[in-house]
Amino acid sequence: MPNQSVSKDIANRQLIVKRSFKGSVPRVWECWTQRDLLDKWWGPRTWPAKTDSIDFREGGYWHYHMTGPDGTKVWSRIDYEKINAPQSFTAQDSFCDEKGAVKPGMPSSHWLVQFTADGDATLVTTTLTFSTVTDMQTIIEMGFEAGYTDQLDRLDDLLAV
Repeated sequence: MPNQSVSKDIANRQLIVKRSFKGSVPRVWECWTQRDLLDKWWGPRTWPAKTDSIDFREGGYWHYHMTGPDGTKVWSRIDYEKINAPQSFTAQDSFCDEKGAVKPGMPSSHWLVQFTADGDATLVTTTLTFSTVTDMQTIIEMGFEAGYTDQLDRLDDLLAV
């Protein structure tokens, strides 16, 4: 695993992923905020994402779906809250339907994504906070760590081009 750590803070219902990427903060920021770039790396290789719509601004949201190897589609939305370009943004991540309506009863998480210069690299720290430990455990059991690692590997590949 290239320069990555994942920590689980059960008491605070948090998953914290730190990953270093070759590239400047502005370049890595673009990969997290621009539709054409997100579609090239978001989602594990076996569940690639496709943007349905994105409005990257405070109060805007990103609606996308991931398609599994058997053709199954899972929709999600990221509701952007606070944006401090290019240092950080916060958002609420939720499962939704194809029209963007949040699915009640499915786990959701609050994301804080931070971008920090580290020489010629950028450290991205993603802190996911869950409402309940059960929601956190559900996401872990759904394969979050392996899936998120694979998707971050795809970001590495994109930045290497």
